[in-house]
Amino acid sequence: MPDPSGPTTPRGGPATATAPARVAALARASHLGPTVVVTGLCTALAVGVGAPPPTVLLVLGVVLAGQLSIGWSNDWLDAARDRAVGRADKPVVSGGVTPATLRTAALVALVMSVLLSLPAGPAAVLAHGTAVAMGWAYNLGLKATVASWVPYAVAFGLFPAFVVLALPGSALPAGWLVAVGALLGVGAHLANVLPDLEDDAATGVRGLPHRLGRRRTGVLAPAVLAVAVVVAVVGPPGEPGAAPLAVGVLAVVLAATGGVAGVVRARSRLPFTLAMAVAALCVLVLVSGGADGAVT
Repeated sequence: MPDPSGPTTPRGGPATATAPARVAALARASHLGPTVVVTGLCTALAVGVGAPPPTVLLVLGVVLAGQLSIGWSNDWLDAARDRAVGRADKPVVSGGVTPATLRTAALVALVMSVLLSLPAGPAAVLAHGTAVAMGWAYNLGLKATVASWVPYAVAFGLFPAFVVLALPGSALPAGWLVAVGALLGVGAHLANVLPDLEDDAATGVRGLPHRLGRRRTGVLAPAVLAVAVVVAVVGPPGEPGAAPLAVGVLAVVLAATGGVAGVVRARSRLPFTLAMAVAALCVLVLVSGGADGAVT
């Protein structure tokens, strides 16, 4: 297999591209949608649990740096596979950026995510560092195993834990909050892989969704996401309010729609898009009705 960090630069690629074009290519290679969504959700949760402005900014910077490192490392490590299946939508394939540049950017972002998290304290540093390590472990090979769901479950469970642990004082995340994150992570993984099952199989990637098959994965993804929403609504102490219930119902409907789309439209990106929307609605449930119960 070709070295994914090799200096292959198509004519008219990064060497001759303008600075704005290179920045745009780097942004696309970061998996911009998931990066923005995860960063935004963690920042919104920080606001919802009453974090002071400096802590909110810390959460934003730390999570953004970590997500950039995961996204860039994914496209760097997958460069050879993406070329093999003709993924022209990938900047590293179309010539917008080189694998070497992505490797450097990923490592710099990784170091920055650790350094920026230091003021949050050892527990928060460990939580976020482990979450990012799970993302890298997935990129480095776990995605090709039956345990492909584990990095998503662990990382997404630890993101809300990091937000709470970063708060001033000795706050701890509630168990139901961590469970919501883990369920969202597994659901997002199942939905995200659906459009690329055949391309992945052609390059030897056989994670849990590939072994389950398209139909079963398309049904399981919305089911897991729906459970996440239910836990987010009923997990906090006391009776759920009208707003969390309404948002929860909407999220379940979107999750079901994503599952149907995954089965009916073989290569649709809609399941992953709706999975991210469900994640956003889950955070909205937390902020509107259960933020206080997220901290113990």
